[in-house]
Amino acid sequence: MYPKKPPMGFNTWNTFAQNISDEMIRETADAMVEKGLLKAGYEYLVIDDCWSERQRDPETGRIVPDPVKFPNGMKAVSDYVHSKGLKFGMYSCAGTRTCADFPGSYDHEFLDAKTFAEYGADFLKYDFCYTPMTIEGPLLYRRISMALRNCGRDILLSACNWGRDSVHDWIRSTGAGMYRSTGDIFDNFVSFRDIFVSQIDNFKFSAPGCFNDIDMLTVGMRNRGNVAASGCTDLEYRTEFALWCMFGCPLMLGCDLRNIDDTMLSLVTNPYLLRINQDEDARTPFAVRRSEDNLQNIYVRLLSNNEVAIMFVNLGEKKNDHMWFMLEEIGFTSSSGKGLQLTNAFTGKDEGVIRDYLRQPIDAHDCAVFIGKEVDVK
Repeated sequence: MYPKKPPMGFNTWNTFAQNISDEMIRETADAMVEKGLLKAGYEYLVIDDCWSERQRDPETGRIVPDPVKFPNGMKAVSDYVHSKGLKFGMYSCAGTRTCADFPGSYDHEFLDAKTFAEYGADFLKYDFCYTPMTIEGPLLYRRISMALRNCGRDILLSACNWGRDSVHDWIRSTGAGMYRSTGDIFDNFVSFRDIFVSQIDNFKFSAPGCFNDIDMLTVGMRNRGNVAASGCTDLEYRTEFALWCMFGCPLMLGCDLRNIDDTMLSLVTNPYLLRINQDEDARTPFAVRRSEDNLQNIYVRLLSNNEVAIMFVNLGEKKNDHMWFMLEEIGFTSSSGKGLQLTNAFTGKDEGVIRDYLRQPIDAHDCAVFIGKEVDVK
Protein backbone atom coordinates (compact mmCIF):
# COMPACT_ATOMS: atom_id res chain seq x y z
CA MET A 1 0.00 0.00 0.00
CA TYR A 2 1.22 3.51 -0.88
CA PRO A 3 -0.01 5.98 1.79
CA LYS A 4 -0.18 9.54 0.49
CA LYS A 5 -0.52 10.93 4.03
CA PRO A 6 0.79 9.77 7.43
CA PRO A 7 -1.34 6.85 8.64
CA MET A 8 -3.52 7.47 11.71
CA GLY A 9 -4.97 5.02 14.19
CA PHE A 10 -4.51 3.18 17.48
CA ASN A 11 -2.06 0.48 18.62
CA THR A 12 -2.56 -1.73 21.68
CA TRP A 13 1.06 -1.95 22.90
CA ASN A 14 1.58 1.24 24.94
CA THR A 15 -1.32 0.61 27.28
CA PHE A 16 -2.22 -3.06 27.06
CA ALA A 17 0.83 -5.12 25.96
CA GLN A 18 -0.17 -8.77 26.63
CA ASN A 19 -3.49 -7.78 28.23
CA ILE A 20 -5.43 -7.82 24.98
CA SER A 21 -8.68 -9.60 24.20
CA ASP A 22 -11.56 -9.81 21.78
CA GLU A 23 -13.69 -7.77 24.18
CA MET A 24 -11.10 -5.01 24.57
CA ILE A 25 -10.62 -4.67 20.81
CA ARG A 26 -14.36 -4.44 20.22
CA GLU A 27 -14.76 -1.85 22.97
CA THR A 28 -11.89 0.17 21.50
CA ALA A 29 -13.47 0.04 18.05
CA ASP A 30 -16.72 1.30 19.56
CA ALA A 31 -14.87 4.13 21.32
CA MET A 32 -13.03 5.20 18.17
CA VAL A 33 -16.35 5.70 16.43
CA GLU A 34 -18.39 7.10 19.32
CA LYS A 35 -15.74 9.62 20.38
CA GLY A 36 -15.26 10.97 16.86
CA LEU A 37 -11.76 9.58 16.36
CA LEU A 38 -12.62 7.75 13.15
CA LYS A 39 -14.27 10.91 11.82
CA ALA A 40 -11.07 12.82 12.67
CA GLY A 41 -9.02 10.37 10.58
CA TYR A 42 -7.90 7.65 13.01
CA GLU A 43 -8.81 4.66 10.86
CA TYR A 44 -6.45 1.83 11.86
CA LEU A 45 -7.00 -0.36 14.94
CA VAL A 46 -3.80 -2.39 15.33
CA ILE A 47 -3.25 -5.40 17.59
CA ASP A 48 0.41 -5.54 18.63
CA ASP A 49 2.44 -8.44 20.08
CA CYS A 50 1.08 -11.25 22.33
CA TRP A 51 -2.01 -12.16 20.30
CA SER A 52 -1.03 -15.74 19.42
CA GLU A 53 -0.20 -19.04 21.07
CA ARG A 54 3.46 -19.67 21.95
CA GLN A 55 3.97 -22.20 19.15
CA ARG A 56 2.76 -22.63 15.58
CA ASP A 57 0.30 -25.35 14.67
CA PRO A 58 2.55 -28.41 14.10
CA GLU A 59 0.41 -29.69 11.21
CA THR A 60 -0.27 -26.52 9.22
CA GLY A 61 2.69 -24.40 10.31
CA ARG A 62 0.35 -21.46 10.85
CA ILE A 63 0.38 -18.99 13.73
CA VAL A 64 -2.63 -19.72 15.97
CA PRO A 65 -4.57 -17.00 17.84
CA ASP A 66 -4.64 -17.38 21.62
CA PRO A 67 -7.99 -19.16 22.25
CA VAL A 68 -8.44 -17.49 25.64
CA LYS A 69 -7.86 -13.95 24.42
CA PHE A 70 -9.59 -14.46 21.07
CA PRO A 71 -12.02 -17.39 21.44
CA ASN A 72 -13.74 -16.62 18.12
CA GLY A 73 -10.50 -16.21 16.19
CA MET A 74 -9.01 -13.15 14.49
CA LYS A 75 -11.39 -13.08 11.53
CA ALA A 76 -14.30 -12.42 13.88
CA VAL A 77 -12.41 -9.53 15.48
CA SER A 78 -11.45 -8.17 12.09
CA ASP A 79 -15.04 -8.37 10.86
CA TYR A 80 -16.24 -6.39 13.87
CA VAL A 81 -13.58 -3.72 13.37
CA HIS A 82 -14.51 -3.44 9.70
CA SER A 83 -18.23 -3.24 10.58
CA LYS A 84 -17.42 -0.01 12.40
CA GLY A 85 -15.82 1.51 9.30
CA LEU A 86 -12.30 1.02 10.70
CA LYS A 87 -9.31 -0.83 9.26
CA PHE A 88 -7.75 -3.80 11.03
CA GLY A 89 -4.06 -4.17 11.88
CA MET A 90 -1.94 -7.16 12.94
CA TYR A 91 1.59 -7.66 14.27
CA SER A 92 4.48 -9.98 13.48
CA CYS A 93 8.26 -9.97 13.46
CA ALA A 94 11.10 -10.53 10.98
CA GLY A 95 12.83 -12.93 13.39
CA THR A 96 12.15 -16.45 14.56
CA ARG A 97 10.33 -15.06 17.61
CA THR A 98 8.54 -11.79 18.32
CA CYS A 99 9.89 -9.38 20.91
CA ALA A 100 7.60 -10.94 23.54
CA ASP A 101 8.71 -14.47 22.54
CA PHE A 102 5.81 -15.58 20.35
CA PRO A 103 6.23 -17.09 16.86
CA GLY A 104 7.88 -14.73 14.39
CA SER A 105 7.56 -14.83 10.61
CA TYR A 106 11.13 -15.71 9.68
CA ASP A 107 10.99 -18.28 6.83
CA HIS A 108 7.18 -18.24 7.09
CA GLU A 109 6.63 -14.89 5.38
CA PHE A 110 4.36 -16.05 2.55
CA LEU A 111 2.28 -18.33 4.76
CA ASP A 112 1.85 -15.61 7.37
CA ALA A 113 0.97 -12.97 4.78
CA LYS A 114 -1.71 -15.31 3.43
CA THR A 115 -2.96 -15.88 6.98
CA PHE A 116 -3.16 -12.16 7.73
CA ALA A 117 -4.99 -11.59 4.44
CA GLU A 118 -7.51 -14.30 5.40
CA TYR A 119 -8.05 -12.49 8.71
CA GLY A 120 -8.87 -9.35 6.73
CA ALA A 121 -5.82 -7.36 7.85
CA ASP A 122 -5.22 -3.93 6.33
CA PHE A 123 -2.00 -3.15 8.24
CA LEU A 124 0.98 -5.17 9.45
CA LYS A 125 3.44 -3.89 12.04
CA TYR A 126 6.63 -5.88 11.44
CA ASP A 127 9.17 -5.90 14.27
CA PHE A 128 12.87 -6.89 14.29
CA CYS A 129 13.62 -9.13 17.29
CA TYR A 130 15.42 -12.50 17.12
CA THR A 131 16.68 -12.02 13.57
CA PRO A 132 19.59 -14.16 12.32
CA MET A 133 22.93 -12.37 12.39
CA THR A 134 23.74 -13.77 8.95
CA ILE A 135 20.88 -12.03 7.10
CA GLU A 136 20.67 -8.28 6.51
CA GLY A 137 17.64 -6.28 7.55
CA PRO A 138 16.83 -4.98 4.05
CA LEU A 139 16.40 -8.53 2.75
CA LEU A 140 14.07 -9.47 5.59
CA TYR A 141 11.83 -6.48 4.87
CA ARG A 142 11.91 -7.20 1.15
CA ARG A 143 10.77 -10.73 1.94
CA ILE A 144 7.68 -9.69 3.87
CA SER A 145 6.92 -6.92 1.41
CA MET A 146 6.90 -9.38 -1.50
CA ALA A 147 4.78 -11.78 0.55
CA LEU A 148 2.23 -9.02 1.19
CA ARG A 149 2.25 -8.00 -2.47
CA ASN A 150 1.25 -11.55 -3.33
CA CYS A 151 -1.23 -12.29 -0.54
CA GLY A 152 -4.32 -11.10 -2.41
CA ARG A 153 -5.06 -8.16 -0.11
CA ASP A 154 -3.84 -4.57 0.11
CA ILE A 155 -1.93 -4.45 3.43
CA LEU A 156 0.15 -1.49 4.62
CA LEU A 157 3.59 -2.58 5.84
CA SER A 158 4.73 -0.78 8.98
CA ALA A 159 8.42 -1.66 9.31
CA CYS A 160 9.85 -1.52 12.83
CA ASN A 161 13.62 -2.03 12.95
CA TRP A 162 14.21 0.86 15.41
CA GLY A 163 16.52 2.78 13.05
CA ARG A 164 19.00 -0.07 12.53
CA ASP A 165 21.15 -0.61 9.42
CA SER A 166 20.81 3.02 8.20
CA VAL A 167 17.13 2.28 7.61
CA HIS A 168 16.42 5.73 6.14
CA ASP A 169 18.59 4.91 3.12
CA TRP A 170 16.75 1.80 1.95
CA ILE A 171 13.38 1.28 3.63
CA ARG A 172 11.34 3.08 0.95
CA SER A 173 12.71 0.67 -1.67
CA THR A 174 11.27 -2.33 0.20
CA GLY A 175 7.68 -1.17 -0.22
CA ALA A 176 7.06 -0.23 3.43
CA GLY A 177 4.51 2.53 3.96
CA MET A 178 6.00 3.71 7.28
CA TYR A 179 9.05 2.79 9.32
CA ARG A 180 10.13 3.03 12.94
CA SER A 181 13.35 4.98 13.22
CA THR A 182 13.80 4.95 17.00
CA GLY A 183 13.72 2.76 20.08
CA ASP A 184 10.55 2.42 22.16
CA ILE A 185 8.82 5.43 23.63
CA PHE A 186 7.89 5.71 27.32
CA ASP A 187 5.33 7.92 28.99
CA ASN A 188 7.44 10.85 30.11
CA PHE A 189 8.80 14.10 28.71
CA VAL A 190 12.44 13.01 28.41
CA SER A 191 11.50 9.97 26.33
CA PHE A 192 9.50 11.77 23.64
CA ARG A 193 11.92 14.72 23.66
CA ASP A 194 14.95 12.53 23.02
CA ILE A 195 13.14 10.49 20.37
CA PHE A 196 12.13 13.63 18.49
CA VAL A 197 15.55 15.29 18.70
CA SER A 198 17.22 12.12 17.43
CA GLN A 199 15.31 12.40 14.17
CA ILE A 200 15.46 16.14 13.41
CA ASP A 201 17.96 15.59 10.59
CA ASN A 202 16.26 12.44 9.30
CA PHE A 203 12.74 13.72 8.61
CA LYS A 204 13.96 14.74 5.16
CA PHE A 205 13.66 11.06 4.21
CA SER A 206 9.93 11.06 5.02
CA ALA A 207 7.53 11.58 2.11
CA PRO A 208 4.34 10.21 0.52
CA GLY A 209 4.64 6.46 0.22
CA CYS A 210 6.89 5.97 3.26
CA PHE A 211 6.71 8.02 6.46
CA ASN A 212 9.20 8.25 9.35
CA ASP A 213 7.48 6.71 12.38
CA ILE A 214 8.90 7.90 15.72
CA ASP A 215 6.65 5.51 17.67
CA MET A 216 3.15 5.45 19.05
CA LEU A 217 1.98 8.50 20.95
CA THR A 218 1.78 8.46 24.73
CA VAL A 219 -0.63 11.41 24.75
CA GLY A 220 -3.37 10.84 27.30
CA MET A 221 -1.81 7.81 29.00
CA ARG A 222 -1.61 9.59 32.37
CA ASN A 223 1.12 7.22 33.59
CA ARG A 224 -1.08 4.16 33.17
CA GLY A 225 -0.33 1.05 31.14
CA ASN A 226 2.59 -0.87 29.72
CA VAL A 227 4.98 2.03 29.00
CA ALA A 228 4.06 4.13 32.05
CA ALA A 229 7.12 6.03 33.30
CA SER A 230 6.05 9.01 35.48
CA GLY A 231 3.70 10.44 32.85
CA CYS A 232 3.47 13.93 31.34
CA THR A 233 1.63 17.13 32.14
CA ASP A 234 -1.13 18.35 29.84
CA LEU A 235 1.32 20.94 28.49
CA GLU A 236 3.89 18.24 27.70
CA TYR A 237 1.33 16.02 25.99
CA ARG A 238 0.31 19.03 23.92
CA THR A 239 3.92 19.56 22.84
CA GLU A 240 4.35 15.88 21.99
CA PHE A 241 1.25 15.82 19.81
CA ALA A 242 2.15 19.09 18.08
CA LEU A 243 5.65 17.80 17.23
CA TRP A 244 4.25 14.60 15.69
CA CYS A 245 1.77 16.69 13.67
CA MET A 246 4.26 19.32 12.53
CA PHE A 247 6.74 16.74 11.27
CA GLY A 248 4.22 14.58 9.45
CA CYS A 249 4.69 11.50 11.62
CA PRO A 250 2.15 8.67 11.66
CA LEU A 251 -0.34 9.34 14.46
CA MET A 252 -0.86 6.05 16.26
CA LEU A 253 -2.57 6.67 19.59
CA GLY A 254 -1.50 4.51 22.53
CA CYS A 255 -3.71 5.51 25.46
CA ASP A 256 -6.85 3.63 26.50
CA LEU A 257 -9.35 5.23 24.12
CA ARG A 258 -12.27 3.84 26.10
CA ASN A 259 -11.33 6.19 28.95
CA ILE A 260 -9.60 9.11 27.24
CA ASP A 261 -10.50 12.35 29.02
CA ASP A 262 -12.07 15.36 27.30
CA THR A 263 -8.88 17.45 27.38
CA MET A 264 -6.83 14.81 25.60
CA LEU A 265 -9.66 13.93 23.20
CA SER A 266 -9.90 17.58 22.20
CA LEU A 267 -6.14 17.67 21.64
CA VAL A 268 -5.87 14.58 19.43
CA THR A 269 -8.85 15.70 17.33
CA ASN A 270 -7.67 19.32 17.00
CA PRO A 271 -8.57 20.18 13.39
CA TYR A 272 -5.73 22.67 12.88
CA LEU A 273 -2.98 20.32 14.07
CA LEU A 274 -4.45 17.44 12.07
CA ARG A 275 -4.63 19.66 8.98
CA ILE A 276 -0.89 20.24 9.33
CA ASN A 277 -0.14 16.54 9.79
CA GLN A 278 -2.40 15.46 6.93
CA ASP A 279 -1.53 18.21 4.47
CA GLU A 280 -1.77 16.84 0.95
CA ASP A 281 1.65 18.18 -0.07
CA ALA A 282 3.35 16.27 2.81
CA ARG A 283 6.39 18.56 2.78
CA THR A 284 9.14 18.37 5.40
CA PRO A 285 9.51 21.29 7.86
CA PHE A 286 12.69 23.34 7.88
CA ALA A 287 14.32 25.15 10.79
CA VAL A 288 14.61 28.93 10.71
CA ARG A 289 16.19 28.93 14.17
CA ARG A 290 18.11 26.12 15.89
CA SER A 291 19.75 26.24 19.28
CA GLU A 292 23.04 24.42 19.68
CA ASP A 293 21.36 21.57 21.58
CA ASN A 294 18.27 21.51 19.31
CA LEU A 295 15.99 22.11 22.29
CA GLN A 296 14.80 25.62 21.41
CA ASN A 297 14.00 25.72 17.72
CA ILE A 298 11.60 27.38 15.29
CA TYR A 299 10.26 25.36 12.37
CA VAL A 300 8.27 26.27 9.28
CA ARG A 301 6.38 23.87 7.05
CA LEU A 302 4.99 24.87 3.66
CA LEU A 303 1.40 23.67 3.33
CA SER A 304 -0.92 23.42 0.36
CA ASN A 305 -3.27 26.29 -0.57
CA ASN A 306 -0.63 28.98 0.05
CA GLU A 307 -0.44 28.34 3.78
CA VAL A 308 2.48 27.76 6.12
CA ALA A 309 2.70 26.19 9.57
CA ILE A 310 5.01 27.84 12.11
CA MET A 311 6.12 26.14 15.33
CA PHE A 312 8.07 27.58 18.25
CA VAL A 313 9.16 24.79 20.59
CA ASN A 314 11.11 24.93 23.84
CA LEU A 315 12.23 21.48 24.96
CA GLY A 316 14.61 23.01 27.47
CA GLU A 317 14.18 23.60 31.19
CA LYS A 318 13.92 27.40 31.24
CA LYS A 319 11.50 29.87 29.67
CA ASN A 320 12.77 31.54 26.50
CA ASP A 321 11.59 35.14 26.09
CA HIS A 322 13.47 35.71 22.84
CA MET A 323 12.16 33.25 20.27
CA TRP A 324 11.54 35.10 17.03
CA PHE A 325 12.05 34.91 13.29
CA MET A 326 11.82 37.22 10.29
CA LEU A 327 9.54 36.52 7.37
CA GLU A 328 12.58 37.01 5.16
CA GLU A 329 13.74 33.62 6.43
CA ILE A 330 10.86 31.90 4.66
CA GLY A 331 11.29 33.95 1.48
CA PHE A 332 9.05 36.98 2.08
CA THR A 333 11.32 40.03 1.81
CA SER A 334 10.16 43.49 2.84
CA SER A 335 9.67 44.41 -0.82
CA SER A 336 7.61 41.30 -1.64
CA GLY A 337 4.33 42.85 -0.56
CA LYS A 338 3.40 39.66 1.26
CA GLY A 339 2.53 38.80 4.84
CA LEU A 340 0.89 36.06 6.86
CA GLN A 341 -2.61 36.04 8.35
CA LEU A 342 -2.09 33.93 11.48
CA THR A 343 -4.42 31.46 13.17
CA ASN A 344 -3.45 29.97 16.52
CA ALA A 345 -3.53 26.20 15.96
CA PHE A 346 -4.40 25.44 19.59
CA THR A 347 -7.22 27.93 20.03
CA GLY A 348 -8.38 28.69 16.49
CA LYS A 349 -8.02 32.41 17.31
CA ASP A 350 -7.20 34.90 14.56
CA GLU A 351 -3.87 36.47 15.55
CA GLY A 352 -3.83 39.13 12.83
CA VAL A 353 -1.35 39.78 10.02
CA ILE A 354 2.42 39.80 10.42
CA ARG A 355 4.55 41.66 7.89
CA ASP A 356 8.13 41.57 9.15
CA TYR A 357 8.74 39.20 12.06
CA LEU A 358 7.09 37.10 14.73
CA ARG A 359 8.25 36.99 18.35
CA GLN A 360 6.94 34.46 20.85
CA PRO A 361 8.08 33.80 24.43
CA ILE A 362 7.80 30.07 25.19
CA ASP A 363 7.79 28.38 28.59
CA ALA A 364 9.90 25.29 29.30
CA HIS A 365 8.46 22.13 27.65
CA ASP A 366 5.91 24.24 25.78
CA CYS A 367 5.30 25.23 22.18
CA ALA A 368 3.23 27.55 20.01
CA VAL A 369 1.88 26.62 16.58
CA PHE A 370 0.33 28.89 13.97
CA ILE A 371 -1.11 28.43 10.51
CA GLY A 372 -0.30 31.40 8.31
CA LYS A 373 -2.28 32.26 5.18
CA GLU A 374 -0.20 34.12 2.60
CA VAL A 375 -1.81 37.53 1.97
CA ASP A 376 -0.99 40.79 0.21
CA VAL A 377 0.05 43.68 2.44
CA LYS A 378 0.75 47.36 1.75
